[in-house]
Amino acid sequence: MLTKKQIQLLEFISRRMARDGVPPSFDEMKEALDLRSKSGIHRLVTALEERGFIRRLPHRARALEILRLPDTLAQADRSGSSDGFSPRVIDNPRPKRNNDAMQPDNAMQIANSSAMELPLMGRIAAGVPIEAISEISHHISVPDSMLSGNGEHYALEVKGDSMIEAGINDGDIVVIRQQDQVENGDIVVALIDGAEATLKRFRRKGKMIALEAANPAYETRILREDAVKVQGRLVGLIRNY
Repeated sequence: MLTKKQIQLLEFISRRMARDGVPPSFDEMKEALDLRSKSGIHRLVTALEERGFIRRLPHRARALEILRLPDTLAQADRSGSSDGFSPRVIDNPRPKRNNDAMQPDNAMQIANSSAMELPLMGRIAAGVPIEAISEISHHISVPDSMLSGNGEHYALEVKGDSMIEAGINDGDIVVIRQQDQVENGDIVVALIDGAEATLKRFRRKGKMIALEAANPAYETRILREDAVKVQGRLVGLIRNY
């Protein structure tokens, strides 16, 4: 039987993974459960792991996998009480370049398959911002289940390690849904001053925008809201090996 705090933590992890596709950081868990230190979160995570509800994935920063949910949470999940999407990380070999890479379609249905072909627009910085890349490099096949709603989607290759504690590694392919309206805590593609693009967690603070890294080696950037244009929200992740 789980304690109240253990259930609260498991529910928070489940909801955040459903929304972002990656688990929350220990700092976010501490804040959500109103605990004073991360040591309490470590104890709760260990207890959930010992009871078979979650598993820590080796050799990956802040990587958790939910194995099962208590009956009360599972019933709520089946009833659709949780908002947002349910993206998943899939393993994928390096995509081969496509002779049709410059086709203008943003997403083409692959005949007789359950995948979509999305344009891979180049690299996105998960570190210091790099120059925005708008030209299509090639196309990549993405499972339909990874796409969110009926909007347009595109893919980008991650460069850098500033989002590593969000489970996003250098060389990963991120799937982005084109939208300019996002919520605090969403991981977004942000265009800065119309020239630099970066992948960061978004937070609005009055008339300022905070772009937060998920790596303590990088500082949060605080920018005027007119200097930041959201280009889309992270909905999926493809890992290359």
